[in-house]
Amino acid sequence: MRRLKSALATAVLAPTVLALLPATSATAAAAPNVPFGSHTFPYAAGTLRPSGAQATIDQQVIDKYNAWKSAFLKQNCGNGWYQVISPDADHPYVAEGQGYGMVITALMAGADANAKTAFDGLVKYMLAHPSVNNANLLAAEQDASCKSVNGSDSATDGDLDVAYGLLLADRQWGSTGTYDYKDLAVRHINAIKASEINPTTHLTRLGDWSGSGDSLYYVTRSSDWMIDHFRAFRTATGDSAWDTIRTAHQNLITSQQSTYASGTGLLADFVVNTNTTPKPAAGQVLESPNDGDYGWNACRDPWRIGADAVTSGDPASLASARKLNSWIRTKTGGNAGSVVTGYHLNGSAFDTGKDMAFTAPFAVTAMTDPNSQAWLDALWGKLVSTPIDSSLYYGSSVQLQSMIVVSGNYWLP
Repeated sequence: MRRLKSALATAVLAPTVLALLPATSATAAAAPNVPFGSHTFPYAAGTLRPSGAQATIDQQVIDKYNAWKSAFLKQNCGNGWYQVISPDADHPYVAEGQGYGMVITALMAGADANAKTAFDGLVKYMLAHPSVNNANLLAAEQDASCKSVNGSDSATDGDLDVAYGLLLADRQWGSTGTYDYKDLAVRHINAIKASEINPTTHLTRLGDWSGSGDSLYYVTRSSDWMIDHFRAFRTATGDSAWDTIRTAHQNLITSQQSTYASGTGLLADFVVNTNTTPKPAAGQVLESPNDGDYGWNACRDPWRIGADAVTSGDPASLASARKLNSWIRTKTGGNAGSVVTGYHLNGSAFDTGKDMAFTAPFAVTAMTDPNSQAWLDALWGKLVSTPIDSSLYYGSSVQLQSMIVVSGNYWLP
C-alpha cells in the first residue's frame, strides 16, 4: 500500500466517534456461525498459546477490539457507509484499512452484536469505490470526503483482505441477506487473479495499475504474500490456479530467506526482477531508500506467514516462521520491548523507533516454536499492555489482528 510511515502521522482529522450501538433486530437475528471465542477451528498440533485462562485471553482481545473500533471504525461520509480511517496514512481512507475492517469485524462477530451491520456498511463503501481499471476491485485511496483520489486504481493487499473478509462473512452469516457475500467474494477473487497476479511469475503485482510494460511489473511486495488467503481462494473458487499461486509465493519466501537472509529469515519490503532472478530491491523502487530492507511493509510478514503456519501446519510456512522467530528471540534477548522499526536483512537495525506494526507480528511466529513459551508470553504481555493509539491506525490494526491469531480466534473460511 502506498503510504507514509505510520510513525510519521499526517494532519490528524477530527472524525465523529462511532458508538458501540446495540444490535438491531435484523442483526440480532443473524447470529454468527463461528462466534468469537468459540475456538471452532483448532490450530496445528503443537501450536503454543499465551499462558493463562482462555477466557481471560479472549477478553483481552475483545477489550483491544473495542478500543480499535472506537478509534478507527467510522461513519463519516453518510450513505450508510462504514469506513476505517487511517490518520497516519497518505490519505484518510485506504483500501488496506477497509480490508482490515472487513476481516476484523467478521472475526469478532459474537463479541460485537453490531458486527454484521458494520461489515455490511464496509461492503457498501467498497462497492461504491471501484477501481478504474477493474470494477470488481477497490480503489486504493479516498480523501476526507470519501472521494477516490490518486488515480482511483487498486492496491493488492487491500483487495486480498476484502475478498477474504467476504468469505469469512459468507461462513458467518450466509449469503442470503442484503449482500451475496459469496458471489462478491468470487468476483473479487477472479478480479485479483486477472488484474493483480502476474501471469508469468504467478506472483502478486503491486496493484492493477502495474501492467505489462510498466517498470514495476516484475516487482512484488512481500506483505502481499498471504498464503492462507490463497488457500481460501482455492477452496472458494475451485480454481487450481490458486494452488500454483500459493506454491510460487511459498517457494519465493523460502528462496529469499535462504539466499539473502540465511541468518535472520527477514524478507525485503519489495522484491524485484521476479521474472529472472528475484532479489531485494536495491534502494528505492516505490516508497523509500529502504525498500530492500525489512521495513514498514515487510514488518507484517511474520504475522502473515505465521497465520498460515498455525492454521495449516504447512511445513514450508512453519520453517519460514521458525526462522523469523529464532532470529528475533535471539536478537532481543527475549525482551519484547526492544523490537525496533527497521532492520537490514542481515539483522542489523537501521532505525530506533518502536511501533506495534513491528512488534506484534512476532507473537504469531513465536506460536510455532515449542521452546518459545516464555518469549510468546513476553510478547503477549506487551501487546495487552500497549493501548490502542488513535493516531496510529496501522500499528494498532496489526496489533489487534496479531492478537486475534495468537488468542486462537483466527480461522479460514
